[in-house]
Amino acid sequence: MSLDILINLIYIVSAILFIYGLKMLSSPATARRGNFISAIGMFLAVVTTLINKEVVDFQWIVLGFVIGAVIGAFAARLIAMTQMPEMVALFNGFGGIASLLVGWGVYHSGPSVDSLTITTIFLSILIGGVTFSGSLIAFAKLSEIIGGKPTLFPGQKVFNVLILIAIIAAGVLFIISPVSSYDILIAIIVLSLILGVLAVIPIGGADMPVVISLLNSYSGLAACAAGFVIQNNILIVSGALVGASGIILTKIMCKAMNRSLSNVLFSGFGATTTGKGGKQEGEVKPIVAEDAYYILEAASSVAFVPGYGLAVAQAQHVVRELGDLLEANGAEVYYAIHPVAGRMPGHMNVLLAEANVPYDKLYEMDDINPIMNTVDVAVVIGANDVVNPAARHDEESPIFGMPIINVDYAKTVFVLKRSMAAGFAGIGNELFFAPNTRMLFGDAKASISAVVAEFKES
Repeated sequence: MSLDILINLIYIVSAILFIYGLKMLSSPATARRGNFISAIGMFLAVVTTLINKEVVDFQWIVLGFVIGAVIGAFAARLIAMTQMPEMVALFNGFGGIASLLVGWGVYHSGPSVDSLTITTIFLSILIGGVTFSGSLIAFAKLSEIIGGKPTLFPGQKVFNVLILIAIIAAGVLFIISPVSSYDILIAIIVLSLILGVLAVIPIGGADMPVVISLLNSYSGLAACAAGFVIQNNILIVSGALVGASGIILTKIMCKAMNRSLSNVLFSGFGATTTGKGGKQEGEVKPIVAEDAYYILEAASSVAFVPGYGLAVAQAQHVVRELGDLLEANGAEVYYAIHPVAGRMPGHMNVLLAEANVPYDKLYEMDDINPIMNTVDVAVVIGANDVVNPAARHDEESPIFGMPIINVDYAKTVFVLKRSMAAGFAGIGNELFFAPNTRMLFGDAKASISAVVAEFKES
């Protein structure tokens, strides 16, 4: 068997592992195993490519693997769950800058290559640059280094279009005459980075799950373009898989919010104020842990609805403990997950999985809503916009038409919040004033722990 045949066979095995691993990521029960299988496929692909291209020898491959494994292990252990969205945003950015550098490096190695390669160099630099700088802005918004609200200025859309036209024009000149176009290449890199910044700053914090999915897709497309640049089949395949899955996930996120992708990218949702989103008529009814205990103790069914506040308070473990106590008391317990709850796709699933909540207890929005009117108590922990009844009836609300978890249909609703402040989207929530809602103010972990203590003392 020749070396070329062996290399292609390993690439095929890697591609199969990618596809199989990606399939397993669709379920919380198999996601960890799927991630591991995909990592094995990537390891095989990277090692095979480096040996085939004679880039580095075996010792350097091992050293790089060890260093990367140590960094990855420390990141996985030390990064808090509240910082996971920011970490994902950075990962997307790293993928983008890697593709940009690959294209730039290949140009340096020989600018007189054929037109197809030059075209793919241009695409890998363009998409990679947009992905890198856009991901850094997403990271800054998620970590609140900069404000989560959209940043808008007059003529912004026109300005963005002009930059895109300038990039395309420069790209055409670069492709026509690559040998003498190094200055044009630098201009393309700079403009791509600027475009990435301008593409993300108008997007509000509430749309971050969609942005992360889209940037993930961009990083895959950039990698696919880089695969054509270096003529590597497995990079083309893996990039296409990431790009396609990211687009599919982006579409799912948009559907979950009943909004188009163009509306997410260009509407500046959340740029204006906090007042809309329900008439907010009624009286707020605070409750203490002891009273919450008496209601929960008598309940035959309880639905927990987590949001970003659960991650901030690191309350997932005490929530699971309370769920176990409720089940031991004879109650049916559900964990209702909205597709865009949190700051990234699947954020709540990851949090609850960390606390070893059984996967069969996780209910998607479409599964929990039909039975919500039979639930005795719905416990909303840090969620806001995804449970706002204004989405169903208030045509003036920015979230009108967005599918929500109908917690207000439950017999009693507990809302755990630190204050009456609006959520990340900056919209008031009429649920807080509903006649069947009780507000349990304070840190979510402390509040749930107090209820757990009441159960244990009884």
